[in-house]
Amino acid sequence: MNVPLWLAIAAIGYLGVKHVRPPWWLVALLLLGGYLVAHSTLGPVVGSLIN
Repeated sequence: MNVPLWLAIAAIGYLGVKHVRPPWWLVALLLLGGYLVAHSTLGPVVGSLIN
């Protein structure tokens, strides 16, 4: 079964927020931080560390 990565991340994120119930500011901080890192000079560095 092939599932797109964005769909898997969205489903895991939804279930995590639903079951763990983190504060809204933490979710916003993680989303904003991930967006900023991905569009900065650290993006390729983080990508090579993950792979």
